Amino acid sequence: MAKVKISDVAREAGVSLGTVSNALNHPEKLRPETLKLINETINRLGYLPNQSARQLAGGATKSFGLVLPRLDHGFSLQIASGAHNEARKHGYDLLIANADNDDILEDHYLRYFMGTQMSGVMVQPMASPDWHPALTKMPVPIVHLDIHCSEPGYYVAADNEAQGRIIAELAIARGAHHIVVVGRAAFMQLTLRVLGIHKALALHPDIKIEVIDAGEWNTAADGYGIGTQIAARPADERPDFVVGLTDVLASGVISALVDKGIAVPGQVRVAGCDGNPLAWSGSVPLTTVAPPGYEIGRKGVQLLMEQIENKAPAKTKHIRVGSTARTVTAVAAEDINRQELVRPFLLERASTQASSQTDATAINLGAYL
Repeated sequence: MAKVKISDVAREAGVSLGTVSNALNHPEKLRPETLKLINETINRLGYLPNQSARQLAGGATKSFGLVLPRLDHGFSLQIASGAHNEARKHGYDLLIANADNDDILEDHYLRYFMGTQMSGVMVQPMASPDWHPALTKMPVPIVHLDIHCSEPGYYVAADNEAQGRIIAELAIARGAHHIVVVGRAAFMQLTLRVLGIHKALALHPDIKIEVIDAGEWNTAADGYGIGTQIAARPADERPDFVVGLTDVLASGVISALVDKGIAVPGQVRVAGCDGNPLAWSGSVPLTTVAPPGYEIGRKGVQLLMEQIENKAPAKTKHIRVGSTARTVTAVAAEDINRQELVRPFLLERASTQASSQTDATAINLGAYL
């Protein structure tokens, strides 16, 4: 069977080659009825655009790449959803790669996306205590997600310090006297959450705060082990509020306390701190501070578009030409540090609520994601 060409589509639909090209690359430029006609013709003839030919001709694809460290955390899924919808709004496709918590695989996918001439790439780096951006100059615009960094580049991150502060303020509002923070602050995000908690509690010296290292992986099993230790304490030494630096830790603590006969929230209130819906299936619906991953993905695409459209903030430089000093305005991409912080929000559910509060445990997870 002969391969269908773009000229075949144009002839069959009764339009010009340029109109078919717009349907493929700039559909927003066409009237809905024209776009529908061309798409129906493409489907009927089985036409497939030759992306390889476009790349050989030196053109970038109308696609963005997104490299995620894992696909088993609700936060990453939210990022993907926000990035996808914003990319489509600008007429771009989004291709997603799962690095599976492997830094070698993460680098492989980054290079793959660069090599296929994507218009831009976003990456949510693997959590690391000493992360820094690649030193080599990238051939296409790149945005790093869920990371704070002072080095040149484009970054979008949740306000992790605010996450800690908000959950500490909730504990204060619920009348906590003894707060236990569960988690190992081995990564920047968790360190900032602990900092936010300490800042909020600095104004309340009467509240006892205790930090328990949950081990290397911050898993539900770590949380369960520490929850078991807390349950074994005498009642007068037991905390009345537990904060898990991650939701899986908090859910593990709840499971242990309930198994040992400690009422949540009756005797001990428990909250998480990272808005992971995949950790919310326990017997007591979990309170958390949710970083809006959807908004992080959306802003990531916006920063790619800013670079593509050359709308980066201009810098004023003073230069000397011969004996004359001049002031010029130019964009030096290698010097730009663009940081976008996204504010989190409190999602209070049964694990911290007072008995008189209205039950707010039902949540539309589809809308949240």
